[in-house]
Amino acid sequence: MSNILRSQRHVSDRSDVLANVGKNLRRLRDERDLSQTALAQMSGLSRRMISAIEGGETNVSLSSIDRLAAAMSVTFSEIVRPPDAADGRRVNSLAWQGKAAGSEARLLGTAPSTKETELWLWSLGPGDSYRSEAHSEIGHEMIFVVDGLLIIEFGNDEFHVAGGDFKIFSSASSCTFINRQPTPVRFVRCVVL
Repeated sequence: MSNILRSQRHVSDRSDVLANVGKNLRRLRDERDLSQTALAQMSGLSRRMISAIEGGETNVSLSSIDRLAAAMSVTFSEIVRPPDAADGRRVNSLAWQGKAAGSEARLLGTAPSTKETELWLWSLGPGDSYRSEAHSEIGHEMIFVVDGLLIIEFGNDEFHVAGGDFKIFSSASSCTFINRQPTPVRFVRCVVL
């Protein structure tokens, strides 16, 4: 699983999202009267990692944010959204950046469902990929490719989804999103948890 932001290409975006995560994590932990040690035990992360995240001193993986959210019974978006967001459904935060130029994922917004529905705008540069961990036994993902050719890999199975086409699948198992083309691929990802 990749970290929120891999490089320094967008330093202001990087510092903003890490600052949001740090502030929100601290606020949510304080609201629940949890120590860093207690949250570490509940989430399976180290107390040192939680301290560094709250201080905006370290990068954090999307799966670690999921673990922190689950430990505090909050949603992923409650941790990554700007703390001053007036509309709780509108997030619009850069949440992942890949190795290739132009590879990024932006969480656009969320809506209630059994747990939460997340709307993402992704782009993968040439040769880049992103491995997604399993989310939920009852959840689904809906992918719509805007431009390019996206390969979705489930173990040994590959599905090729071209621009203008879509794929819907269970989020019960991990998958990898791959761009093997010489041009970027852009897609909308809706995760229903």
